[in-house]
Amino acid sequence: MADKDSVAFNYLGSHKSIAAHSTTHQYRSGQSIFRQGDKADAVYYIQSGNAKLTVVSESGKKAVIAILRCGDFFGESCITSQALRSSSATAIRDSTLFRVSRMDIVRILKREPAFAKLFTSHLLFRIGRIEEDLVDQVCNSSEQRLARLLLILSDFGRQTTLEVGIPKIDQETLAEMVGTTRSRVSFFMNRFRAKGYIDYNGSLHVHKALQTFLFNE
Repeated sequence: MADKDSVAFNYLGSHKSIAAHSTTHQYRSGQSIFRQGDKADAVYYIQSGNAKLTVVSESGKKAVIAILRCGDFFGESCITSQALRSSSATAIRDSTLFRVSRMDIVRILKREPAFAKLFTSHLLFRIGRIEEDLVDQVCNSSEQRLARLLLILSDFGRQTTLEVGIPKIDQETLAEMVGTTRSRVSFFMNRFRAKGYIDYNGSLHVHKALQTFLFNE
């Protein structure tokens, strides 16, 4: 059975109102989608790939607040009266996104109750994931956070198998997302590989054993 994100995607891709008002955009790994302080004028949907949301404080401190994957909407704050982006969005692998303008998404939500219900369900799911991310940052070790991140990037829970190859992401980026140093990420990645949790040679393969490790810690 398809999960609610797959259903939302099918609705988004097949509904004439959405299809007529969305545009498809390709982003390379590391390419900016929007920046903190930009005008909030559209909602995005990830058809394929991954992105991250980051914030920068007035003192210049940077933090990753969300890792987004296939099936996620983001930029939804534009639906409210918020005029500017409160975070930056960046592709962390080659990605394909749908973009729907604020005016169009507001109109569709008002006119299409079925889509509005799916969209609301998605937002509630995202809130739950943000809470999980907060617990992860506060309660878990850097090694556990890295394991969870690799499972997210491999689309854990949305694939029939965890033997998934994903483009290799540089360790500096992984360290930024986990909230640790590059040397620590390198140490953990080597340990994961030695224990058979992952393989990486051109692309990164995450094995089911990594899930077992995370749940048993």
